[in-house]
Amino acid sequence: MESLDTLRADLRAEQNALDDLVAVLSGEQWATPTASVGWTIADQIGHLSFFDASAATAVLDTDAFYASIEQLVAGTREHGIDDFTLSNFRSLTPSDLLNTWRRNRAALNDAAAGLNESDRVPWYGPSMSAKSFIGARLMETWAHGADVVDALGVSRESTDRLRHIARLGFITRKWSYEVRGESLPHGTVRVELEGPDEATWRWGPSDADDVVTGPAEEFCLVVIQRRHVDDTTLVTGELGQHWLTRAQAFAGGPTIGPRPRSER
Repeated sequence: MESLDTLRADLRAEQNALDDLVAVLSGEQWATPTASVGWTIADQIGHLSFFDASAATAVLDTDAFYASIEQLVAGTREHGIDDFTLSNFRSLTPSDLLNTWRRNRAALNDAAAGLNESDRVPWYGPSMSAKSFIGARLMETWAHGADVVDALGVSRESTDRLRHIARLGFITRKWSYEVRGESLPHGTVRVELEGPDEATWRWGPSDADDVVTGPAEEFCLVVIQRRHVDDTTLVTGELGQHWLTRAQAFAGGPTIGPRPRSER
C-alpha cells in the first residue's frame, strides 16, 4: 500500500493538474454547463472548494466538523444542497473562485500533513483511515476534473495516480450495496486493471468468483459514476456487472450514475 507521503504528494499533483486546466479558461468557458444538472465548470470548482475546506476542518477540529454537518443538513432542507454549498462561490469572479479554491485546498494539504497512518478522520458517513481520507480527496478532485474535461470536450493524460481511485473503488464494493440498503451478494470479486504505465494493478483474492478486467481509467470512471459500465471495454461476469451498475466510491447518500448511451 502507498505511504501517506506518496498520497499527499499525489493529491497535490492532482489538484495542480486541474488548476492548470481551469486557470487558462475564459469567463465564458467557466460558465460552460457540465453533466451535473444545473452545474457549470465554475460550480465544479466551487464544490471542490467547499468540501476541501470541510475536509481541513474534519482533520483539525472534530467538533466543528460535526457542527458543520448539522448546518449542512439544515441548510439543505431550507435551501437545497446546491444553493447551500455553492451560493457563496457563485457570486465570485472566476479569478476569485480559483484563488478561494487554492486557499481551501492549501488548508486541507496543511492539515493532512499532520496525519499519521493510525489516524481516523470523520466524514459524511463512516470515519476513514488517513490513507483512505486523502485518497478520497484525490478521487473527488479527479472526478470533478472529469466533469470539466467532458464539458470542454478535451482529453487529459492518465497517470498512475489512478491507482488510488481504483483501490477506493475496489474497497467500497460493500459500501455500494450498504448505502442502498442492499445486502452484498454472495461471492468475491477480483479486479485486474491495466494502468497507464502498462503495469497491472490487482486487488482481491486469486480464487475470486468473478474478475473485472480492463483499463484502469474506465474502471475509475465507473466507480465515480461518470460512465456506465456498458459504455466501457471492461470485461466481467454477472457478479462484477451487478456491482459495477451500482458502484459508488464516495460518501453521502445513494446516487445513480449515467444511463448507458443506448438508453439515452
